[in-house]
Amino acid sequence: MKLKDLLVNVKYTEISAVNPEISDIIYDSRKVTENTAFVCLKGYTSDGHKYAESAVEKGAAALIISDELDFAVPEGVAVIKTDDTRLALALMSAELFGRPAEELKTIAITGTKGKTTTAAMIASILEQAGIKTGIIGTIGIAYDGRVIKADNTTPESYIIQKSMRDMVNSGCRAMVIEASSIGLKHSRLAGITFDTAVFTNFSDDHIGGVEHKDMAEYLYCKSLLFRQCRHAAANKDDENYRVITKDAKEKVLTFGFSETADLRAENDRLLSDNGVIGVRFETEGIKKLSVEVGIPGKFNVYNALSAIAAVSFFDVDDKAIVDGLKLARVKGRVEPVPVPGNYTLLIDYAHNALSMENVLSTLRLYKPNRLVTMFGAGGNRPKVRRYEMGEVSGRLSDLSVITEDNSRFEDVMDIIEDIKTGINKTDGKYVVVPNRRDAIKYCIENAQDGDIIVLAGKGHEDYQEIKGVKHHMDERELVADILEELGL
Repeated sequence: MKLKDLLVNVKYTEISAVNPEISDIIYDSRKVTENTAFVCLKGYTSDGHKYAESAVEKGAAALIISDELDFAVPEGVAVIKTDDTRLALALMSAELFGRPAEELKTIAITGTKGKTTTAAMIASILEQAGIKTGIIGTIGIAYDGRVIKADNTTPESYIIQKSMRDMVNSGCRAMVIEASSIGLKHSRLAGITFDTAVFTNFSDDHIGGVEHKDMAEYLYCKSLLFRQCRHAAANKDDENYRVITKDAKEKVLTFGFSETADLRAENDRLLSDNGVIGVRFETEGIKKLSVEVGIPGKFNVYNALSAIAAVSFFDVDDKAIVDGLKLARVKGRVEPVPVPGNYTLLIDYAHNALSMENVLSTLRLYKPNRLVTMFGAGGNRPKVRRYEMGEVSGRLSDLSVITEDNSRFEDVMDIIEDIKTGINKTDGKYVVVPNRRDAIKYCIENAQDGDIIVLAGKGHEDYQEIKGVKHHMDERELVADILEELGL
């Protein structure tokens, strides 16, 4: 594609007026090849302008810059100057891949919590409606039965556009994406007009360091999504919803427990049935439904409402909504694993004190016979995290099974001693089983009727990192192997 065809929606100045054929767009100078366009991005620790000369030496046919260059660019190499190279990358990528968003139903979800679960619920509903759907988010890029790992919840714009094109080529008709505040801040979603944008909730998070300078910026970045959507839905029970959705083009569909919400949840109660725990509730307003969600916690009523509101703008029948919510699962987020006994086995990503407190407090509401938590702590990380995790598990679990979890370059037993320091501040019972597979086996062998067992820390991860090497380890596979070994 000609360079100027890629730049059709970019505001720019030509420094070198040539129009080469471009084979690809690159923003990592190490990946530059002949006839590519190199976009100079400014990161937290590096500046692509410093690598522009190297990119030219490797065969780049065009440079997209925002600052002056400190070398003489050879004749024949196009130089395009623009105020925001991240925005340029997004708009150029959309053209390179043929504007795939226009061939998909697109839904974006923003909010502090609930994005991953809501995305999974929406995708499950759409699939039940016969609409093949891809997801981009925390768990990676998922479509057509495969999951591709991504570096960020909301990947770089080039990756998003490429992924959407791959989804279209594989037969997808819809795409759901988690729109993080950082992704919005850095224009990763630019060039897409979403069919629906959803706001879940807002709380103090991602403030300081390299993320957001203050709450006002964090709030503002979330609001950017609603400037680029056709329809909008928002949690009316969150006081920030009006500010975040103020730029929406049409009336915002509201949801929540509020009597004035367009979609209301009523009569919510806990569900515990045959090893599956979740919530039940009814909806009133724009939809009258009786809903079961196989993911625990009242907050999943909100996530389900978010999903119902999102798909209400499409031609999706009520049966698909009910079936989709009942079947929805999020890999590594209180994910149930089938077991033959009369107990519940869950895999969860909780790997710090706050996330453990949230999960365990939620599970205690289900009044298990025992709440058993198996967990470890990462090596080469602050020791205080281990103390805090030990204290939380000791306080909220009936039994803690302490084991390994990405020990990295530390000795597992040293990490376990730190966890014990925290757990010994409580009256909580615990056992130590250093090998993670053995620890899972211990939990299964000693499970009692009515127990809820949480394998915490790994979640969707499928590896164990030891001394700089990531060894394959998927807890679902381990559970299956152990059940077979035990003849269960």
